[in-house]
Amino acid sequence: MPSVQDFTTPEIVIRSGEAHLRTRTGSMDWRIFHDFAQILIRQGRDLYANEPLGLCLKKTVYAFDSSTIDLCLSIVPWAKFRRRKAAIKLHTLLDIRGNIPCFIYVFQGKLHDVNAIDLLPIEANSFYVMDRGYLDFKRLYRFTTAGAFFVIRTKSNLDFRHCLSHPVDTKVGLRSDIIIHLKGPLSAKIYPDRLRRISFHDAEKDRRLVFLTNNTKLAAITIAKLYRCRWHIDLFFKWIKQNLRIKAFYCTSDNAVKTQNWIEIAIYVLVAIVRKNLKIERSQSETLQILSLTLFEKMNLFQAFSMKNPAKPDDPCHNQRSLFGL
Repeated sequence: MPSVQDFTTPEIVIRSGEAHLRTRTGSMDWRIFHDFAQILIRQGRDLYANEPLGLCLKKTVYAFDSSTIDLCLSIVPWAKFRRRKAAIKLHTLLDIRGNIPCFIYVFQGKLHDVNAIDLLPIEANSFYVMDRGYLDFKRLYRFTTAGAFFVIRTKSNLDFRHCLSHPVDTKVGLRSDIIIHLKGPLSAKIYPDRLRRISFHDAEKDRRLVFLTNNTKLAAITIAKLYRCRWHIDLFFKWIKQNLRIKAFYCTSDNAVKTQNWIEIAIYVLVAIVRKNLKIERSQSETLQILSLTLFEKMNLFQAFSMKNPAKPDDPCHNQRSLFGL
């Protein structure tokens, strides 16, 4: 790894919600920014540790998903995704309390989502919420053996044996809550334990969702609400792409792309830390926009984030003459 002294400190400029990285000489190793972001992530998670989830649940809840960032194949051939397309993927584990990304893996787009589960650090007594693209019973069994819980959407053609039924309240959207055993010879071998299958009707979008979980203690409606928390990670990817212009890379090497990604993650967490420390009620996007507009102004941050506009004097003092001399 190159010495830090060999390079000039990069200049980070936030302008109109964009994160620009300009290195005057050389190319700094992306792991420097990775380590810096990890420090911020730990601080952010500590600040939001007691953030309410809207559920009667004290355990940590994570949402895991990935987002594909399209690139030009002729410029970044190392990130080949398809025959005429290049891309990278951000595999992200998001702590729902505070929406803090606590694990991020940047890799070529060709890495299938389900393989990224092997990279996850599994924390006992925590919940991991995932979409059905991560349905792999051999990998899901790792959560069970590690003492963690998962909530994942299942597929309609799942082969299982019905073992036990629980009563449900259909008024809240629940349709069934049953205990099952996997019936397929391979599935039953790689996941020998029981699973819980919950069917829920989403009235807002008029669709039925079926979940699998290895947790048998929580209420069925709580499991359904936990899966709804997964949308926080979709908002995270949307925020990153819209506000930090993550698709506009200023260099095309693997090191440069990872460097800019980690700088953007660091900015995201910094904004979250500022919002918590100053008790700002504005959204993440509004906070970043205000910071970008007042970056070089000498003003109190509390004034910048105040919800009230400064009062205008009744008789402003100005040197402009009246149009009609009145």
